[in-house]
Amino acid sequence: LAAGGSLGADANQLNSPRGVTVDQSGNVYVADSLNHRIVRWLVGATVGTIIVGDHGKSSKSYQLNTPRDLQFDQDGNLYVADTVNHRIQKFIVDKSAC
Repeated sequence: LAAGGSLGADANQLNSPRGVTVDQSGNVYVADSLNHRIVRWLVGATVGTIIVGDHGKSSKSYQLNTPRDLQFDQDGNLYVADTVNHRIQKFIVDKSAC
């Protein structure tokens, strides 16, 4: 995973990663707090895909401000603790890309 080893916003880098969760297929999801995004690594990948956020911090729908944790429910919905926006957001993850 995130083999960049240095702070940054590229697809193989993170900035203050917090929460980590794994879906039923073994894909890894990271709350990349200070990049204000959720990044997914498919099994075996060394470069992640941004699935939520990535336009800087924002309170708009599908945007985040310092996400700290994330978890899937039994139906595959992704819940994200959007810390500075004082909310929990629910996302339906596109499984066709997995």
